[in-house]
Order: sequence, then structure tokens, then C-alpha cells
Amino acid sequence: MSFPHRFDLLISEVGPRDGLQSVSATMSTAHKYAWIDALVAAGVQEIEVGSFVSPKLLPQMADAAEVVRHAVTHPGVTIMALVPNLKGAEAAMRAGAHKITLPVSASPAHSMANVRKTPAQMVEEVRAIARLRDEMAPAVHIEAGISTAFGCTLQGLVPEDEVIALAAACVAAGADESGLSDTTGMANPAQVKRLFTRLRSELGDRAGAAHMHNTRGLGLANCLAAYEAGVRTFDASQAGLGGCPYAPGASGNVVTEDLVFMFEAMGLRTGIDIERLLAARETLAAGLPGEALYGMLPPAGLPKGFVPHRY
Repeated sequence: MSFPHRFDLLISEVGPRDGLQSVSATMSTAHKYAWIDALVAAGVQEIEVGSFVSPKLLPQMADAAEVVRHAVTHPGVTIMALVPNLKGAEAAMRAGAHKITLPVSASPAHSMANVRKTPAQMVEEVRAIARLRDEMAPAVHIEAGISTAFGCTLQGLVPEDEVIALAAACVAAGADESGLSDTTGMANPAQVKRLFTRLRSELGDRAGAAHMHNTRGLGLANCLAAYEAGVRTFDASQAGLGGCPYAPGASGNVVTEDLVFMFEAMGLRTGIDIERLLAARETLAAGLPGEALYGMLPPAGLPKGFVPHRY
């Protein structure tokens, strides 16, 4: 379930949150504005622009409220923020975020490392946030992203029954949707297809996004497997920035440029102009000088004869 969109699928850009919180440098607020503006100009319809956490823990996100207030000036774009708790949710709603996402880990070990709560306690946090939303900002959409759904570097295997039960519990507690995150990059396509098929059978149109990492080079394959299971919303990060500070070895997200190219080459309309997306990558690079940027499409270029959609 996601905001209605006019295209075959929705690419949700998470770089300004997931990417920036995972690099040591702090991008200036002005550069964040410019990057978000460039992403909007490329046709990106949903952007996760910040995380409402203590600036002592993540100084890169200290300006999250300012960034949300800037981003929501773009009409027709869903502006999303990550919140780990009720306090963060209240701050995000006051800033004007259209959508908030909570990291609810299926691995107790990762959950304690990431948010210092058990999975069951996070379900209660979802319940409290949903009540606050109903009182304070009824239009705000709540997503519970089930972290470490495909395995955990701290715990190891994560039972699939527990993943599905946790997603269902979050929706029962008031989340509008629940998606699955390969936080540690341990997923494989068969597992992704199986688990998303189960999720969609359990939750119907409340089954949410696929959030895949490319830690072991399977990010695009896993996205394709999720698509074949019926998923139509995909998280991705420009230049593959991102990971999880509390999951050792969890390197970057699926590269937005590569994911958009894959789907567009398959004839599926994303609404994103590839050439403008590549221009947005240059804006990102200007804001993080010296930072390693990833992706296969940018250095290779578009294939001869490939005619990109103009949106």
C-alpha cells in the first residue's frame, strides 16, 4: 500500500536519510535542499529526507525538521521521514512529513542494538504513534518497515514465520502498511519471492515496499524477485549510499540509477527521467566531495539505441 501514483511502480528514494546517515561526512543543509530539488526535477515521487533521532547519535540528521519543511514545498511529492519512537514521530508530524516509517526489527538482537527495544515493544510504539497520528495529523501515513527480515549479522537466521507475524502485528497496531527490509544484504531471490508472496497473502494491499541492499551483489535480482511476487514499491538510494550503523557489515542500498534503468529497460514506467536522475547524482557528489559513489549505469551510460522515457 502506498500513495496512489500514475506509473507502473514507485521508486522511493531513501538516500537523503539512509544514505547520509551512513557516511562520516555531514552534508550541509543547503546541499540537502539542492539534492532533493534535483531528485524532484528528475520525477522522483517519494523521498525519505531525514531521520528524527537524537543529533548526538546521528549528527548528520540534526537538521531533519528544516529539511522536511523545505521538501514539502514541492507539490505532488510524498515526503517521508524515519522515526524510531513516539518523540521522533511527533517531531516529524510537526515538521509536516506526509509519511513516517518505523524500523521494526524481526531480530531481537538487532532491535536492541538499533532502537533499544524488543520487537514486541516496537509494536507497542507503533500503537502509540498511530494514536498520536489520529489525534494530531490524521492524513499522515505510517509504514512499519520490518528490518532484518531476511537475516541478521548479529543473530543469524531470522524465522520467516516471525517476520510475517511481526508485520501483521504492526498493521493490527495501526500501521497503514508493512514492508520488508534486507537490512544486512543477506537475501536471495528465491527467499525474497517466497517471503513477499507470504506477506501479500497475509496483508493484501497493506503489504509495503521492498527495501533491498546490495551487500553481496544481489540487490537488483532481489528487486526483480519482489516485483514478480507483486511488489510495486521499491526503496533505493542514489549512488548506492547507505547501510545500517547498528548492523555490522551492512553496506549500501540498491542503486537508484541502476534500479530505474532495469525497470525502464523492461518497459515498466517509473516516472523518473534517467538523464535528470544522473544530473541529480552530480548534485549529490557536490554535496559530499570525495565520497565513494556506486552504480553500474553511471560509468557505462545508456546502451546504444535505448530511448529513455521523457516524463
